[in-house]
Amino acid sequence: MSHSPYTLHKQSSECAARRGEVRTKHGTIQTPVFMPVGTQATVKSVTPENLLDMGAQIILGNTYHLYIRPGHQLIESFGGLHGFMNWKLPILTDSGGFQIFSLQELAKITEEGAAFRSHLDGSKLFLSPEDAINVQEALGSDIMMCLDTCIPQPAERDLTIEKTNLTSRWAARCRKVHTKKDQLLFGIVQGGMYPDLRAQSARDLVDIGFDGYAIGGLSVGETKEEMYAMTEATIPHLPPEHARYLMGVGTPEDLVEGVWRGVDMFDCVMPTRNARNGTLFTSKGKVVIKNSRYREDKAPLDEQCSCYTCLNYSRAYLRHLFVSREILSYHLNTIHNLHYYLDLMTQIRNALEKDGYAQFRKDFYGSLENE
Repeated sequence: MSHSPYTLHKQSSECAARRGEVRTKHGTIQTPVFMPVGTQATVKSVTPENLLDMGAQIILGNTYHLYIRPGHQLIESFGGLHGFMNWKLPILTDSGGFQIFSLQELAKITEEGAAFRSHLDGSKLFLSPEDAINVQEALGSDIMMCLDTCIPQPAERDLTIEKTNLTSRWAARCRKVHTKKDQLLFGIVQGGMYPDLRAQSARDLVDIGFDGYAIGGLSVGETKEEMYAMTEATIPHLPPEHARYLMGVGTPEDLVEGVWRGVDMFDCVMPTRNARNGTLFTSKGKVVIKNSRYREDKAPLDEQCSCYTCLNYSRAYLRHLFVSREILSYHLNTIHNLHYYLDLMTQIRNALEKDGYAQFRKDFYGSLENE
């Protein structure tokens, strides 16, 4: 069993929430943490310098997309993702399992791995668990993910058992070929919407032994209640001395609720994607910037926000950019949404340090209701 890179600093006395850190080769991440998604070696419409300014500690890259274009060998020749995209802090790469799942009509999953067609040109490709690790080692990420098999929603129990067991066998194969020990490897819990299968999947992965554990297969169409229930069903079976990562989640409310249930790490495209669609997160709730009510609004997007966008621009200007489809709209909106998410996590960490998370959670919901 490898020595865990996670250190627990403070356990909440009110709930499962906890404050800690994860040590990686490109720096130590303070948790709970939100990780902006940079699928193609870029967090869409912002620079690495913007990300540093807003306090991002770690970002994501995507194995599937980078394997297809520009190719992991090319990226490796630049000294890995860090050198290729000029990002000096930690990077997590996901294994491609979710992308292959979302290309179901183009993919065929067997014991050996995933055979699929490129979404770019239809060419035939194959990714085994071993390939997923080799590609991620070439990318040079700080945290790598095992190749897993996502389970559609809803799914029959028999199919869920079969896919969950396959994920466990793949995880063991990933672990076996993981040679670069300065790159951490996390296992991914599956199990669909069945609490007992979630528990079994978690136990299987803990038996194999990983540097951290992720809860996968959520935010795939289930209800919020189901997502929270499956998180609760999984966490007691994960070792407290390791980091816990809830993949692909979610809204600001989901982050607050995930932390309450003991999650340390989150990622989601929501702040960046919503920014490009003109939906902005504020301390009082969502703002849909195209609405005509903001046409002459001289106020900043969020009076309580200290991001570059809120310090310099009015709602009226942001609306004008968005309805004019100006590229600057994506840039300014993304800066704000990511800053909002990252600042929310800073507030969460501060509340946990004071052991006041229950009050923080209450105040968070209270401010949203005043819109």
